[in-house]
Amino acid sequence: MTDRLYYNDSYLTEFRARVIESSPDLRRIYLDRTAFYPTSGGQPFDIGTLSGGRAPNIIADQARAEIMIRLVGDSGGTRDAMAKAVAGCAEAREVLEIPAVRLGRLDGLETTVVAYTTDIPAFGGAWGQPFLIGPGTIHVAHTLEERVPKRQLVEAVEIYQRMVKQLWKQESKSAS
Repeated sequence: MTDRLYYNDSYLTEFRARVIESSPDLRRIYLDRTAFYPTSGGQPFDIGTLSGGRAPNIIADQARAEIMIRLVGDSGGTRDAMAKAVAGCAEAREVLEIPAVRLGRLDGLETTVVAYTTDIPAFGGAWGQPFLIGPGTIHVAHTLEERVPKRQLVEAVEIYQRMVKQLWKQESKSAS
């Protein structure tokens, strides 16, 4: 059984592990422990592929790596560092960038910075200032372990009511 390190720390960036098994075609490897978050929703999952060579035990004449990097700020520095790292050895191409987004804030509601993506940038501000809020924890979101205690659901309803009242009050002030 693989020890899923992301259950304890979903922002872990380094870990050591042993390969315990591989698929017959070597397209998949299985580790004794992992911090690589599985893909299945809006939580911060890790994506990447490695491929290369023509046969085992032969020095590869070609190789390819595809990675997805999650950032919470400007990507320029990371893009420059990637280009510098592969300069003269490989080609780096950016396929997709979903920009970091600063979401709305309301008095009395705690905020935080997280390293996962959302569809909110695709709306282009069409619905005004965006908010991203809900019960539960990102540490188990969209996994088999996902659960939301009833207490958090009740609290969420109260938070949504406070949000509506605050936003209504703000809108009323700006309209007058």
